[in-house]
Amino acid sequence: MKGRVLVAGFATRHVAQSAARAGYEVCAVDHFCDQDLSWCTSDREKFEDLDDLPCAIGRICTRHRFDFFVPTSGAETLAPPAPLLGTPAESIGRFLDKLDTQRFFESLGVPVPRLLPEGTYPAMVKPRAGAGGWRNAVIGSDAEMAAWNALYGDVPYLRQEVIGGIPASVCCIADGSRALAIAANEQILRGSGESAFGFSGSVTPFDHPQGREMIALAERIAAASGCRGTIGIDFVVGDERAVAIEVNPRFQGTVDTVEMAMGCSLFGLHAGACAGNLPARRPGAREVAARSILFADRDMTVKADLGALREFVADIPWPGTFFEKDQAIVSVYGRGPDRRTAVSLLDKHITTVRQYMR
Repeated sequence: MKGRVLVAGFATRHVAQSAARAGYEVCAVDHFCDQDLSWCTSDREKFEDLDDLPCAIGRICTRHRFDFFVPTSGAETLAPPAPLLGTPAESIGRFLDKLDTQRFFESLGVPVPRLLPEGTYPAMVKPRAGAGGWRNAVIGSDAEMAAWNALYGDVPYLRQEVIGGIPASVCCIADGSRALAIAANEQILRGSGESAFGFSGSVTPFDHPQGREMIALAERIAAASGCRGTIGIDFVVGDERAVAIEVNPRFQGTVDTVEMAMGCSLFGLHAGACAGNLPARRPGAREVAARSILFADRDMTVKADLGALREFVADIPWPGTFFEKDQAIVSVYGRGPDRRTAVSLLDKHITTVRQYMR
């Protein structure tokens, strides 16, 4: 074993699995503690609210000594209980505020949506804090703006011009001053309802005429960010340009499709970058991988054991787990030599999984 790693945050399965495959002993502090997290970790601690996360970390640290600490979403600014394998809090803070991220992009001369004044429509409205795009919305009038404020309360937000195109991202690794793109990804969004812009999957690699421009921008952004390890840059890609949207200074939700498609160990690359080592070149894609997150279409209890489908599912709930409508239930995968084949197989697997969720 290469050492014992503590992975902590709201959702950790994707990181814990990657670390275990890279040869580390892994423990996790996680909100879900799904079945497959237990398969790749030697110990786990569950928590309910993010306010409880520090105490949960404290509890698991009474049972083990850790060689490394890797935070995921929700744990980025906590004091590390072991040597940090990732970006220090002093470098990560500005990327947890979307307005600060906007200013960072502008300082680099990177294409970015214009900020809009109050009363200008249509506008992409998003909270300044938070991940996953769940509360983002295109607002078209004062009445819709008032409804958004009533729904989400008095939260700081920013208003940007609406950019048309395909949502995408680039997964990079960085050593604090240099960066290398590992893979470009097409992002799958919910597409409707209050969470229309919420992340719900990915396809890797993403082949687009603006792909080279997007990758070059991502490497420039990641190199200037001061981040260490893996870092994701979100874009909207149109026919003529790629526009930078956000920075994710941690492991991203695209980990699974990146590793499947590129045949690489993202955790291994992350650890190497934190030690100052970047590979000479990015890996080439071996196949196309697609992931889709399935959400509950009603309040429901999943009684079946989805572990029987582990070959093409992940984030597997324990039998008898209750889900409220719109909660994420499970991730489903498809893969193949091209996008069409991978997505077709994904759709077939989704049909199979839904038979277990009736």
